Amino acid sequence: MGNRTTSLVVLAGGASSRMKKPPKEGKNLSEKEIQEANQRSKSLISVGNDGRPMMDYVLYNIKKAGFTNVYIVIGANGSLFKAYYGDKDKDNDFHGLKLSFAVQHIPEGREKPFGTADALYQAVEQFPELNKTSYVVCNSDNLYSTVALRLLSENEAPHAFIAYDRDALSFSSERIARFALVELDASSNLTSIVEKPLETEVENYRDASGKLRVSMNIFKFDGRIMYPYLKDCPVHPSRNEKELPSALMNMLKDNHATMEGLPLSEHVPDLTSKEDIQEVKKYLEKHYPKLDWDF
Repeated sequence: MGNRTTSLVVLAGGASSRMKKPPKEGKNLSEKEIQEANQRSKSLISVGNDGRPMMDYVLYNIKKAGFTNVYIVIGANGSLFKAYYGDKDKDNDFHGLKLSFAVQHIPEGREKPFGTADALYQAVEQFPELNKTSYVVCNSDNLYSTVALRLLSENEAPHAFIAYDRDALSFSSERIARFALVELDASSNLTSIVEKPLETEVENYRDASGKLRVSMNIFKFDGRIMYPYLKDCPVHPSRNEKELPSALMNMLKDNHATMEGLPLSEHVPDLTSKEDIQEVKKYLEKHYPKLDWDF
């Protein structure tokens, strides 16, 4: 395998506003779970058998996929991350992973972070070595499989992402309808991201194998090419944030057919709202009864 990607950025500095909404009835959450969901970053909510957080499982799969350098983007009040994963700003050793923290500062005049493109931009500014190499970037509240992570690590296109089969995701149809659909050309390169597609138009976006493909925000970038597009990312007109898909599509306008969509059919556990906590716990109990870091 030629140039394997070994650096990965985990975005964990968001405001988690959906998680902080009151839970729907009948979700059997304990007081402790509700308190953690209201106060902690989503990936630090205790979901493991021994009270460990979601981030442990994310990092476990990252290590299993062969990554060695992990950069976690946290908010300015991210001290709990350091309590769990190491108190140094960079190069903490966590089960053989080299973990560093980038801080997503909130610009003056804003209450909330400025979006995912801004999070990644602040990370590469604080760790400029990322602009000289390729890296993977993903969310902290999705449990991407080792298979997905390894596909990106071993991919040799300049940029790549996992193009998930929409029908393999076991979420409610209402939730799935909110996911952005992706369009690929005949060579499986990304050509567009369709946000909130109208139900009447969904059928137009099936790929060559007849599948509807969605992005779950896991991408591989060539840092050298991506940097200026992160730096100059426009603000989304309605959400008032700098979003990674905007920076990515601007990059593709100038670098056609450089982002390969890697097809995958599997579920991706997701910790977005309080309703997800019990589901994720059950999933982890079944599939990850014990984390053995010495593989």
